[in-house]
Amino acid sequence: MTTRTPDPSRRDVLKKGAAVGAATVFSSLGHSGVWAAGSDKPEKEEVKIGFIPLTDCASVVMASVLGFDKKYGVTIVPSKEASWAGVRDKLVSGELDMAHVLYGLVYGVHLGTAGPKKDMAVLMNLNHNGQAFTLSKALADKGAVDGPALAKHIAANPREYTFAGTFPTGTHAMWMHYWLASFGINPLSGAKLITVPPPQMVANMRVGNMDGFCVGEPWNHRAIMDGIGITANTTQDLWKDHPEKVLGTSADFVKKYPNTTRAVMMAVLEAGKWIDAGLQNKMKMAETVAQKAYINTGVDAINQRILGRYQNGLGKTWDDPNHMKFFNDGLVNFPFLSDGMWFLTQHKRWGLMKTHPDYLAVAKQVNQVDLYKSVASAMGISVPKDPMRSSKLIDGKVWDGKDPAKYADSFAIKA
Repeated sequence: MTTRTPDPSRRDVLKKGAAVGAATVFSSLGHSGVWAAGSDKPEKEEVKIGFIPLTDCASVVMASVLGFDKKYGVTIVPSKEASWAGVRDKLVSGELDMAHVLYGLVYGVHLGTAGPKKDMAVLMNLNHNGQAFTLSKALADKGAVDGPALAKHIAANPREYTFAGTFPTGTHAMWMHYWLASFGINPLSGAKLITVPPPQMVANMRVGNMDGFCVGEPWNHRAIMDGIGITANTTQDLWKDHPEKVLGTSADFVKKYPNTTRAVMMAVLEAGKWIDAGLQNKMKMAETVAQKAYINTGVDAINQRILGRYQNGLGKTWDDPNHMKFFNDGLVNFPFLSDGMWFLTQHKRWGLMKTHPDYLAVAKQVNQVDLYKSVASAMGISVPKDPMRSSKLIDGKVWDGKDPAKYADSFAIKA
């Protein structure tokens, strides 16, 4: 077990965080800040957090299993959900307090482009990287083993090709749209995109319902193990250290239960740090989340790719330093404004929004940057100086958040 410096007590952490000024922390949500002068006790001590059976739910699960939640005065109740649409509905209704949730789903709900409109909050990122693009073994047998080969095959063999994401405004749908378009395949006119819950991806490919999918692990590796699919690319090939799942909730929850919100964030941050601390912890995590109560798969479907050990199902193996990460010295968890804005540019690109929103204003409403900074600094976790970051994606385009409308309109293939 990796030796770590003990974290401060919950009371010390909460008081230290409060010192940054609760009025500032909660200003974007209209909170009065009076809680800082009173008790730091979590207002709601049992917190129901929804999750989908995916490897990247691990920090939420391990916060509960390892008792980090109790350390900060709350009890996390992980709630296994069947689909992202179900997660959305339960967040909106309040049946779930928080969720391990798709970045773009939170933004879709906030703007009303993904169902009911409700003010939402991204509290922190849960992971970077670790998703993949799977093509059917049937396609691979015909030579379509990567993006360029897929484009060539589709051009030479016209028919309706079906690809799956997991939610219309979510990460996987946007990754799949972007990936196809980067190789000249129009995902709107040159292919059919459907929505399938993550645990059902492999079964649907097995019966021929799709030619490819984008989903989180362990379902890409599971398709290889079952002999029905191959990995054409990983999502970190598309965007190194890309944002993925977030800890999401409603704006109302943060207003009503500020101490509870902070306590849960601390527990999940500590769990992410624990997972990334070493091999032994990663293996313990894999054994835990593989259980029936969580992902319900063999541990061997999880434990290789979380260590960066990849195979593509065609005999190629490699070690990927940009595998799924849950902490990475805090870089993973910071809710960069530019990350949220990127999803909005893609929603606009693909016609999910008819007009340009005020990208930066929306991101500032949703991403709780000040709240995260107070929690991270109280825990001694480093925080980036700039809420914007710059990245070059698979097609060579650079995203830095500076001119989102121009960026959204700059693509040759769009709605």
